[in-house]
Amino acid sequence: MLPRLDLAAVWLAVTASLASAQTYRRFGTCPTLGCVIPPDQQDFLPGQEFDIRFEVHAPKNGSEAFNNGVPDEKFTATISKDGGRPRSIAEFFKLRSEPALEKWDFSYFEDLFAEDAKTPSVVNVASKAYRRVALYEPGTYTVTLNYFSGKKTTAEWTVRPLATKKKAKNVIFFIGDGMTTNMITAARLLAHKTVNGKYQTLLSIDDFPVLGHQMTHSIDTFITDSANSASALYTGHKSTVNALGVYADTSPDPQDDPKVETIVEMLFRIWGSAWGAVSTAFIADATPIALSGHSRLRSQYGVLIDQALNGVQNYSWTKTNGPDAYFGGGADQFIAGPGSYQGKDYYAEFAKKGYSVSLNKTALLSAPNDQKALGIFCKNNLPVWIDRHIFPENLEINNDPTGAAKPAKDLPGLKEMTLKAVDILHNRGGKEGFFLMSEAASIDKQMHALDYDRALGDLLEMDDTIRATIEKLKKLRILDETLIVVSADHGHGFDVFGSSDTKYADAQEDERSKRNAIGVYQNSGLSQYTEPKPGVSYGTGANFPMNWDPRYVLAAGVGAAPDRREDFGIGATPRAPTTSRGGDMYVNDKDRPNGFVVNGTLPTSEAQGVHSLTDVPVYARGPCQETFGGTYSNIDVFYKIANCLGLAHGRNVTEGAGKHGHGKGKGKGRD
Repeated sequence: MLPRLDLAAVWLAVTASLASAQTYRRFGTCPTLGCVIPPDQQDFLPGQEFDIRFEVHAPKNGSEAFNNGVPDEKFTATISKDGGRPRSIAEFFKLRSEPALEKWDFSYFEDLFAEDAKTPSVVNVASKAYRRVALYEPGTYTVTLNYFSGKKTTAEWTVRPLATKKKAKNVIFFIGDGMTTNMITAARLLAHKTVNGKYQTLLSIDDFPVLGHQMTHSIDTFITDSANSASALYTGHKSTVNALGVYADTSPDPQDDPKVETIVEMLFRIWGSAWGAVSTAFIADATPIALSGHSRLRSQYGVLIDQALNGVQNYSWTKTNGPDAYFGGGADQFIAGPGSYQGKDYYAEFAKKGYSVSLNKTALLSAPNDQKALGIFCKNNLPVWIDRHIFPENLEINNDPTGAAKPAKDLPGLKEMTLKAVDILHNRGGKEGFFLMSEAASIDKQMHALDYDRALGDLLEMDDTIRATIEKLKKLRILDETLIVVSADHGHGFDVFGSSDTKYADAQEDERSKRNAIGVYQNSGLSQYTEPKPGVSYGTGANFPMNWDPRYVLAAGVGAAPDRREDFGIGATPRAPTTSRGGDMYVNDKDRPNGFVVNGTLPTSEAQGVHSLTDVPVYARGPCQETFGGTYSNIDVFYKIANCLGLAHGRNVTEGAGKHGHGKGKGKGRD
């Protein structure tokens, strides 16, 4: 039996100590010892299915130590709508019984001093999880957790308005991973010629009629990663770094955290539409896998691929019947062995479910359009556009998708994968339409490596893909019924600040003199990337630079980076700016050896650049385009798309294509 507590002073000290926590926290969304998950200030689409977890914490030691480390196992929780009568969770959601009590412990460091001293704080936890519930009536809901003899934690949830009419038959969501306005500006300068300050041609996205901006921070930090930012875009719920399709909890199991239904899960459940994902990353990477994945750890690659094919297996959850088109890299998770789930051959697993399987561009282009399609074209990430087109010698690596010790050279690009996916999804979606996510992943990956030209090359590839996709939709006569959204999941602190005379820089002996090659303001000059160079022809078309290696190159950089050398301009090989010595990262003297050293601004353990706080652009055209203007949270991208697809229903709609379940009312749960 819990002792009666009248420890107001102790409680005040516990809660006050949290205000000083920053680098490390006991639990980011839970400032008290009673945790409601989803936490305070969360939004929901009507009918969107989700899990609820309550946790009561009792730290055994540290500044938050409380109740001798004994959590309250008899906590209770209620929910009410718009100030109505509070009811128990089980009663409100019409559950047959209360879930079992769960108990565990975890540890954390209160701050950097505690980490240096190796003195973790240990927390004992009592918890319950209510699985697969939904709220159907718009309004404000108040959830109250009662624990420790009179202590309360309250969360306010908002269910947004109903939107049941499908205004767009199809949605194509292009994501330039890590892409910012500054990068778009730089890419435009590389590929499109100006005359006396006027561009003669523009990027495809420059012609989009609506431009907005989204704020990218996560639920408990202001710098995000690609996992929880993708989840915000696909679910309308912010989460924690590394988390996909869940609200992170403190349990030992990364697969049991409270889940939230994604847009493709809802789209298939309600309308039976087709869906697909295309990425130049490995397909289990955060942005593509977040469409179907539910895990606190994005690194659970094998499990996440199995979820994409078979759905969540450890709990009752919405099924999507698997993607209709699934193209990218990442053979490591498909070849039978240590990288695949349970060591299985996932090429075979997909084939058993009726998929055509393509391992190169030739096979992809000849795959039937009426059959589900898997295309995995190499190990790890696809080689970037510049290496596929300008420096093909860099393709000589052992990355064959069969696992053979040979290079993968018959590679599709983002354009080929996206256009093929459109053909398949259009065919298979039929009157119910489709949702396609197409990601230019290595904008981000090359920005991390400080390889700016390779990042911008992939941005231009995405823009070229968008241009070709619009033409494809016109030919299929579905452009007017397709919403196209182009955005990013987060940004990097990149910008161009001038030009650099590479010939002059190479002639200088000392590093300070090399910096005099940089031209700023009136000395920045004009772009030479659009000027022809005798003997140079890449055959890459009008939407790319005519010369990737002019004498005067862009001088650019990021706001946060490790120690490195810079000489600007393109490198013949991909960058590796740092090298490890004794656990710390130092300048790699083999990278840009003729450049000058730039001191870093990051912890010495960081090997590459990091994400930044910047808002990122959102371009839109097609049905509902007018809703995408302005500045808003990343979760609002989900709500705008979901409303356009008519996914906000006031009753339980299941099984796709209008096969409705039962259960009208304020809330409904499933055991």
